[in-house]
Amino acid sequence: MSPASAAPGLPDLSDLSDYAHEWALVDVETSGLIPRHHRVLQVAVVTLGPDGRQTGAFSTLLNPGCDPGPVHVHGLTAERLRGAPAFGEVAERIAALLDGRVLVAHNAQFDYDFLAHEFARAGLHLPVTRRLCTLALNRRVDPPTGDLRLGTLAAHYGVPQEKAHDALDDTRVLAGILRASLREAALLDLPLPLVACPPRQDARFAPKPPKTPCAYRNPGRLSAGNPLVQGMKIAITGETATARTALVARCAAAGLNVVGSVSRHTSALVAGDAASGSAKARRAAAEGVTVLDEPAFLRLLDDVRPGTAHEKPAPAPLASGPAPTPVAAPVPVAAPVAASVPAPRPAEATTAERPLAGRRVLVLGGTHPDASRARARIVALGGAAAVNLSASVTDVVLLSGGERDRRMARITSLRVPAHDAHWLAGPAAAATGSGRGPAPRVLPSGGVIDLPRAQGAERWHVSASWAQQTRCEIDLVAFVVDEEEQVSCDEDFVFYGAPESPNGAVRLLGDGPTEQTVAVDLATLPPAARKVVVCAAIDGAPAFGDVGPVQVVVAPGAGETPLAQVTVDAATTERTMLLAEVYRRGPLWRLRAVGQGYDHGLAALARSYGVDVAD
Repeated sequence: MSPASAAPGLPDLSDLSDYAHEWALVDVETSGLIPRHHRVLQVAVVTLGPDGRQTGAFSTLLNPGCDPGPVHVHGLTAERLRGAPAFGEVAERIAALLDGRVLVAHNAQFDYDFLAHEFARAGLHLPVTRRLCTLALNRRVDPPTGDLRLGTLAAHYGVPQEKAHDALDDTRVLAGILRASLREAALLDLPLPLVACPPRQDARFAPKPPKTPCAYRNPGRLSAGNPLVQGMKIAITGETATARTALVARCAAAGLNVVGSVSRHTSALVAGDAASGSAKARRAAAEGVTVLDEPAFLRLLDDVRPGTAHEKPAPAPLASGPAPTPVAAPVPVAAPVAASVPAPRPAEATTAERPLAGRRVLVLGGTHPDASRARARIVALGGAAAVNLSASVTDVVLLSGGERDRRMARITSLRVPAHDAHWLAGPAAAATGSGRGPAPRVLPSGGVIDLPRAQGAERWHVSASWAQQTRCEIDLVAFVVDEEEQVSCDEDFVFYGAPESPNGAVRLLGDGPTEQTVAVDLATLPPAARKVVVCAAIDGAPAFGDVGPVQVVVAPGAGETPLAQVTVDAATTERTMLLAEVYRRGPLWRLRAVGQGYDHGLAALARSYGVDVAD
């Protein structure tokens, strides 16, 4: 292929007027997976008008000026890229195709983030204000496929794929998938999962340079007359005679862990003015943490004793499948209101005991407690409790007022069986015939499952989805914590304002208003990390009792076959929810479905994990 060429024509979308937009279909091939480290090697953009007609196209190879990375995946060798333009040379042409259009891609945040970084490096504005992810759209549609990879969806929708991982051919395939997906969404009357995109024309939006993780375990509190020990957590407050950056650097060089807030796990607080009455000083007094003035601390800093290094667990043997094991879990704050969910049934339960196995049931109507009990009953009968109407819903249960739900017209036209609440007392077992392959394991709250290492796979996606909201927004967040359930630094709090942990091991992904994902690369988590806690928080007046159920799914990567799922119900007034934990257990990593809610907001939850949140 020459460095620049036009893409072929695309299928007509003009009959889907309810979904008419100016589209820009995009695919990029890259030298790696992390946008702030890796580069775009090939890009293709095809534009469509609201009537579905192609209005423009452009594709090109790019010379990134670096190692092209996994050639065995994309086939783009340094020799092929030699002589191709640099991204900055074609950025304005790409910008003209993107301007004023909805960017469309499969796993769209990936393509969007790479373009954002490339435009930032070129000193230009990325003119994208909204994007549509065909992966997120198909999660809503939920077609009967084993996974949602581009090739799988292409086969399902009858779109020929000639050359996988080629940007030009992938864009052509994407067009066919978009057309078919929009038709399915129209049948289900689904709103498009359009995502607003923040302006990213400035390179400063990239995450801050990572803090070097402390290599030592926290030995505990500093007692009067004793020396400092490597791994101690040191907080600093007030003005210091030594420049703060220099003081932090000296601490890090000595093997100490400088933290941004004071908690019961803090070893000592260094105060420029011990009588200042700062929030950190008050917290230290309340927790009984030793407070040192700067001269005293500097004297101790000259003689820091050796500590105990973190040991990264030995790799687990390759596993062929999950092995659920119930394990008790500590929680960082008190007085949760636990969802009402029955205990998991034993693995040897018969078909008669699990008549809803393989079925996906949507509950409509009723009060939140009534609906929550109905969903718990569905799980107890072996079924999966649906959050939204999709192509995979096999049954609907109507509680009081459910017949007036706006989705009933679609449910009737699709001939999905609707039952009253009495049906859950004894539904008959029936095969669904979905042809999906292995169904994900349905976990109750508190359920635990091992994360198998299939051919060394270490990347896992924990996704949460909920019903479309009009009165609030829901944010997914994650905390990377140590053995004391505390973050090592504030940057280990991953949220919408800082969507990536310092080394990129944990990232927040969002490609729809009703779902977000926390991606965890287990292989690159620092040795001190013992757990990744995935939570949801409400931004707005409602509580989770108003929002309804949240579905949590764990899968080995974007678009891959889910391993397990759980439907979490808060009781009534909770504003934050602990959804799931990915944690170490010896050489293994496990996922625990938590399902605990708290009445306080995100700031209080973050403080409980040691994040320094301003009042």
